[in-house]
Amino acid sequence: MTSQAKGQRTLVGYYLQLLLWMVFMAVVTFLAAGTLAYPAGWIMIVLFGGGGVALIAWLSRRSPQLLRERMSSPIQKGQEGWDKVWLSLFVLAFCLWFAFMPWDAARSNFTAVPLWLQVVGALLILANFVGCFWTFNVNSFAAPVVKIQEGQTVIDTGPYALVRHPMYSSALLLFFGMPLLLGSWAGLWGSLALSLALAWRSVNEEKALRRQFVDYDDYSRRVRYRLVPHVW
Repeated sequence: MTSQAKGQRTLVGYYLQLLLWMVFMAVVTFLAAGTLAYPAGWIMIVLFGGGGVALIAWLSRRSPQLLRERMSSPIQKGQEGWDKVWLSLFVLAFCLWFAFMPWDAARSNFTAVPLWLQVVGALLILANFVGCFWTFNVNSFAAPVVKIQEGQTVIDTGPYALVRHPMYSSALLLFFGMPLLLGSWAGLWGSLALSLALAWRSVNEEKALRRQFVDYDDYSRRVRYRLVPHVW
């Protein structure tokens, strides 16, 4: 088999992986909501599916290595031990939160959150994808796990000139966009909890970065904020 054929086979595998995730999201969303007549749920599936397809197609040309990292298992070789525990618990918490929001929205017949705020939520989810594209464009080592990769360096351009963890900043937009779009006020408490968990991870990730890169302290002095410019 030629390298091109292998690459195409791998790419098909990535799309199948995305499809399985979309099916999982749809099953959880509409089972929890108790109905298929849930426009916000369909919009969320379309946003995630469209964003996922676009990212796979773009990264397959831009940085196949990064795409492979992003599509890999959440438990990887070389990953910090504490991060294996953290990420396992985080994925579980995210899935429980995700299932709770459609159920919560159904209790008010999907009318608790006004339409204009649901639109804001959808725009925040879109902004998350924009932030991911921007980050991946300047950092081909943006793995989903905390580990030091061969050839990795400190990046200080693009979004890294604004905050030290732009992928996490983008995730905050997703965390608050999802409950607004899905119509769950109570889901915002989960957004806050997940955001605090991500902040904790960013602090501990920087300990690993400081051990590895002698210029990271200088970078952190130049870019003062971890997640939110002019806040923290």
